[in-house]
Amino acid sequence: MTTSEYGHDFGAGFGHRGGRRLPAGIRAPFEARAWREFLYVLLSLPISIVLFTYAVTMFSLGVGLLVTFLGVPVLAAALVGCRGIGSLERTRARGLLQLDVAAPEPLRVRKGGPLAWMWAVLKSGSSWRAMLYAVLHLPWAVLSFGVTVAFWCTGWTLMTYPVWFWALPLSGGPDGVQLYSDGGNRMYLDNPFEITVTGLLGLLFVLASPWIVRALTTVDRLMVFGLLGPSQLATRVEELESDRGVVVDTAAADLRRIERDLHDGAQARLVNLAMGLGLAKEKVTEDPEAAARMVDEAHGEVKTALQELRDLARGIHPAVLTDRGLDAALSSVASRCTVPVHVDVDLVERPAPAIEGIAYFTVSELLQNISKHSRARTAWVDVWRVENRLMLQVVDDGVGGADTSAGSGLAGLAGRLDAVDGILVVDSPEGGPTRVTAELPWRR
Repeated sequence: MTTSEYGHDFGAGFGHRGGRRLPAGIRAPFEARAWREFLYVLLSLPISIVLFTYAVTMFSLGVGLLVTFLGVPVLAAALVGCRGIGSLERTRARGLLQLDVAAPEPLRVRKGGPLAWMWAVLKSGSSWRAMLYAVLHLPWAVLSFGVTVAFWCTGWTLMTYPVWFWALPLSGGPDGVQLYSDGGNRMYLDNPFEITVTGLLGLLFVLASPWIVRALTTVDRLMVFGLLGPSQLATRVEELESDRGVVVDTAAADLRRIERDLHDGAQARLVNLAMGLGLAKEKVTEDPEAAARMVDEAHGEVKTALQELRDLARGIHPAVLTDRGLDAALSSVASRCTVPVHVDVDLVERPAPAIEGIAYFTVSELLQNISKHSRARTAWVDVWRVENRLMLQVVDDGVGGADTSAGSGLAGLAGRLDAVDGILVVDSPEGGPTRVTAELPWRR
């Protein structure tokens, strides 16, 4: 059974002919999408009349009563009703137009009782947009209803004319149907050529009707999306709040990691070093040779602790990145990877320091994953710029199977990039190769 753009065709027989799909222009009138959109337009007229009447009546009543306090609750009730209307219209668009529009931002009601609630409704932009939709949709519904019904009825009437023309009352003669009369000259569709031309003309109308309805419902989609969905500002604020949460969580996780590394690594070694030097100090006079051995061991502990502190500092922000940029910093990271890594950084200038740091840690973590999990023989790191975006790509010839949805480090990495309007795309089929592409803004 064939499938239209949004659903299944109810005319499956029209979708295939000899194993090949018919052109979209021929299939369109028989697809489920065309009839869903036609039904949407038909329902829009009576629904929009009810919406327009409600919105205009309630708004006029509320404004007229503003000279008294009663106008405020009437306006608030009108806006709440329009929000409910918006919910129903989004449901109708979802079912018939396959348009999934998110609900607008909820009302932010502070403590204060009914007055606070009414104030929240009156200052809600989504409530006023819903009322505007109820007012503006009527003239458009009238236009789209008239055009749609005219095209569909004309098309199907003319196309089926060869089937039913004989049933019309005859006029002006026994063999023809009178179309018009002008000064006694009569014209009839009474021969096969005229009947065939009429049917073909109707077929053209039928084939064009779904596309005309589709163009008309595009305006409906824009109205539903723009007036009944969340505002761009509210959506952006919500994204920024989510990004802020990700940044805060990431910073807290980094602080915990640094604290754990200090506690389990360098701090423990320095404590052992202090104890060892204390014991060596006590044995200097009693057993100089033992004290010398203990000092020698303490010297080794100092070197190890210094190396761990260097690694920790490199994990916070490597000095080579600040001094020499991404090319040198990524080459340094690649040299510590367990597999050979080819690094190619094609940047004329340096991005913003914050973006440069995120790019460095992204590649660093991806190379650590290659060392631990990929069983690869070779890896490649490419960095380049496309307009105002910084592009990173890390490829390895390992076993594949990497997935951001598995709750792994890749998921955290994707969240960190998303917090700065970045994107992480992972292409890692079973058996490899793995290709991870990251996109970051050039400036933040």
